[in-house]
Amino acid sequence: MYNPQSPLSLDEQWRHYAASRFITMPLAGTIMWVIIGIVGLLRPGYVAEMAVFVCTGSIFYLALGLAKFTGEDLLGKTKPGNFFDRIFLSSILMAFAVYSIAIPFYLVEKSSLPMTVGILTGLMWIPFSILARHWVGLFHAGVRTAGILVAWYSLPEYRFVAIPAVVVATYLVTIVVLEKRYRALQAASL
Repeated sequence: MYNPQSPLSLDEQWRHYAASRFITMPLAGTIMWVIIGIVGLLRPGYVAEMAVFVCTGSIFYLALGLAKFTGEDLLGKTKPGNFFDRIFLSSILMAFAVYSIAIPFYLVEKSSLPMTVGILTGLMWIPFSILARHWVGLFHAGVRTAGILVAWYSLPEYRFVAIPAVVVATYLVTIVVLEKRYRALQAASL
């Protein structure tokens, strides 16, 4: 909800939001999806399935720890009441809610898990792209979804390895783009 008592206008809040680095969440996602892929390679079956749940459910918490190193303020402590931070945090909650789709499908088809979780949690990049006014979120969601579907159909025996590889590759490109964007913003503000 917009806070009308905020000393900053919505435009000023957006400028503060858009000036963020935005790499902490994708770094955490990269780390967790690497773990999922390694577990999928070494321990297929139930252990790999649980790795998807545990690791994807832990991305935000890992990001909170990584934020200390990247300098990002994921919880909005230095800019309380920023409307755009609240929208982004809502998209993270949306990503958690998609497990209500992934779990029933998983109970019917175990190998569906990396596909459903990979695609559904990647959808939060669409509102991010709109909020940040940058194409990288749409790129991330589109390439991630298409890549996951290709891996799903073309490598059915390796879904718990190939799908995490697609997600990690997409994250790596996204991190590079976001870091270049941030450095350009920093250079322009000097």
